[in-house]
Amino acid sequence: MAAPAKSTDASVSVTAGQLATVSAAENVPLQYSLILDHLMGDKRPIKDLNPTVMGALPSPQKTEEQKMIERGMESCAFKSLIACVGGFVLGGAFGVFTAGIDSNVGLDPKDPLRTPTAREVLRDMGQRGMSYAKNFAIVGAMFSCTECLIESHRGKSDWKNAVYSGCVTGGAIGFRAGLKAGLLGCGGFAAFSAAIEYYLR
Repeated sequence: MAAPAKSTDASVSVTAGQLATVSAAENVPLQYSLILDHLMGDKRPIKDLNPTVMGALPSPQKTEEQKMIERGMESCAFKSLIACVGGFVLGGAFGVFTAGIDSNVGLDPKDPLRTPTAREVLRDMGQRGMSYAKNFAIVGAMFSCTECLIESHRGKSDWKNAVYSGCVTGGAIGFRAGLKAGLLGCGGFAAFSAAIEYYLR
């Protein structure tokens, strides 16, 4: 009868030890900061977002020709050319439009009472459209080139690039008429560029 007593004492001691361990664990305060570190802190494991692991198709490697084309399209020369062509088209359309609503198109200064012919009206509209197209093309190319150069020098793409470029472009155009006109052109173009950037962003 002594052996059953020993087993009963052993089971009672094991149960008491488990209860003591549980009570001690309950008394330990839960550290939420450690849990947060493992969930969203520095200790959070980084998941592999490789497209092949996630089940998506892998992106093909770019060839040297594609890289060369991308570098060419991102160059300042290409951007200036696009701005020049766009300014030429926009300026030509604007010039033809303003000539169409001008009642003095085709009039001869020597004989203002004579009614101009359709050919004379179209010639004047073409001349005004070409003049506007050249001016818009020059301004667009200068603005785009200076903005690209300033962005490359600063290493940032923000609204300040457009403001600096507008000041340089306006000043370069206005300085042909004098220092005061250059300063006014710099300030006017810079303010206009800042307003456009604020509206677009």
